[in-house]
Amino acid sequence: MPKQGKAIAMISGGLDSTLALALVRRQGVEVKAVTFYTGFCITETQRRKGGRADGAVPRNEALRAAADLEVDIEYVDISGSEYLDMLVHPKYGYGANANPCVDCRVFMMRKAKEIMEAEGADFIFTGEVLGQRPKSQRRDTLRIIERDSGLDGRLLRPLSAKLLQPTIAEQEGIVDRERLEAISGRSRQRQMELARELGVVDWPQPAGGCCYLTDESFAKKFFDVLDAREAAGEERRILPEDVVLLSTGRHFRLSPRAKLVVGRTEVENALLEHHVEGRARLEAQDVLGPVAIVEGEPTWEERVLASRIVARYGKGKDAPRVTVEWREGDLVERYEVEPEQDEARVEALRI
Repeated sequence: MPKQGKAIAMISGGLDSTLALALVRRQGVEVKAVTFYTGFCITETQRRKGGRADGAVPRNEALRAAADLEVDIEYVDISGSEYLDMLVHPKYGYGANANPCVDCRVFMMRKAKEIMEAEGADFIFTGEVLGQRPKSQRRDTLRIIERDSGLDGRLLRPLSAKLLQPTIAEQEGIVDRERLEAISGRSRQRQMELARELGVVDWPQPAGGCCYLTDESFAKKFFDVLDAREAAGEERRILPEDVVLLSTGRHFRLSPRAKLVVGRTEVENALLEHHVEGRARLEAQDVLGPVAIVEGEPTWEERVLASRIVARYGKGKDAPRVTVEWREGDLVERYEVEPEQDEARVEALRI
């Protein structure tokens, strides 16, 4: 009979973490789940903005999974300056885009360790699968994450446990190693079989990442912010308001000195309105169109160019000329411009 124990489950609500939760729960282990908000989760950002472009509001899958399996869950916001500093200076570098996956996992595991100790729990477990992701789920990086987070022997991966060294929880009989799995690689076949065996019927479809940092277009905007600050002689850093703006609107680099962000929806227009301070606000007059902001120190030519780009979106795009209002503090100027029609020029400026 397994020894009674308590565990902290790190869950996203995806199939793997849901299966890991079900595997440990069925062994009679008391479980408390945690889910982390980094500021870069795509679906959670969409939720906070009121839904997707089609109007659908995505679920918080971690909260849903915990409810389905009747487990208490703690929602932990780690999106502050400590996390943002790690993103800019990752010890183990980035993946294909702006994703420092190993450093991010270490960061989360350290926070989970604090919760484990506060709760008097015996171990932490995740839905990680050996070899499923090329950077953060190799055998060597799984070991690095365990070591650097201070969780030696206290970090269980139930889906791949039989392929990894036994943890303290297995050695002490808190969990039965024989009732864990030996899954590896990117195939989902065993997970689908296991879902049927465990009665898990609800998970996000299609499966996939939920992090803006893994997205190529987002990564370009992310590094553009860092490069622009460095070029201006400032510290390379990402601020909390940058996180909001990076996932909002169309971004155009007018020059090393100035950037334009143009809203795409009413929600994005409203978000940009909240970030006008210290920036210029642009909007076409007498025609329905987007709100836009310009940050930096644009030249007069760049002001006109920004106005032409703003005029090309919305109801004024086919007009011969559009008046665009430029507000910057107490300064109000109006530019009568032709909407920019040069697609190649616009695309060359788009970040």
